[in-house]
Amino acid sequence: MTEFRINLRDDLVSGIDRMVDGVEVKDRSHAIEIILSRLLYAKKVNKAVILAGGKGTRMRPFTYEMPKPMIPVQGKPLVQHIIELLRRYDIRDIILSTGYMGDKIREYFGDGSKLGVDISYIEEEDELGTAGALNLMRDVLKGSFLMFNGDILANIDLHNFIMFHGESNALATIALTPVKDPSRFGVARLRGNQILEFIEKPSTGVHSKLINAGVYVIDPKVLDYVPEGKAMMETDVFPRLAQDGRLFGYPFDGQWFDTGTHDAYEKAIKEWKGIN
Repeated sequence: MTEFRINLRDDLVSGIDRMVDGVEVKDRSHAIEIILSRLLYAKKVNKAVILAGGKGTRMRPFTYEMPKPMIPVQGKPLVQHIIELLRRYDIRDIILSTGYMGDKIREYFGDGSKLGVDISYIEEEDELGTAGALNLMRDVLKGSFLMFNGDILANIDLHNFIMFHGESNALATIALTPVKDPSRFGVARLRGNQILEFIEKPSTGVHSKLINAGVYVIDPKVLDYVPEGKAMMETDVFPRLAQDGRLFGYPFDGQWFDTGTHDAYEKAIKEWKGIN
């Protein structure tokens, strides 16, 4: 490790000192290292993909009249909360993968300028799943990018997430969130931060309660793992990456809501605190 001296204004030093908690941030040097790492790795990821093409059959009758990502939570469409999170971390180049009632999404968001972002669209003529849509974007996904399932609400430090991905030698990193009852999800089995597998609908004997939060950092090399046609990240791509030792998990404890069922949607409406 190389040592060097720098001169900083007193207000910057005060800000750095406020970061130091003795646990996650040990001292001033560690704080400065974290700040620089965030800046350097964050610059490498400036594009995001939001998957917004599903039919949302479990959310009928709402989705008879609107695509699931447009279902409102506290006065805004679901997907707008994701866009606002990206904007907060200065990630403004966004691709929306649309399918079912995609015209309603285009009509509402347009080119993204009213939200301070740049939105382009990929249209799925047939439903392609959580991985297959990436085949339509190969020409524009030349660097690492963020990817979101379009039906989740998450308040996650994207700079830390990106930094973690860059330091882990991962081809894909999955944000993992703890849930009280993981029985209806697949939980991650980890060795350190490396994901070995996901265990579907685990029994009470499984200790992990960390599940896939539907937020990813993905290296463009992952596209080589995506088969043609309809394909799923969860079943067609992630298991192969795990087998090759290139799939990692980033546990976070920020707000997270799945809106895949009516009960989950009701909980999100009541408890989501927004991006802050």
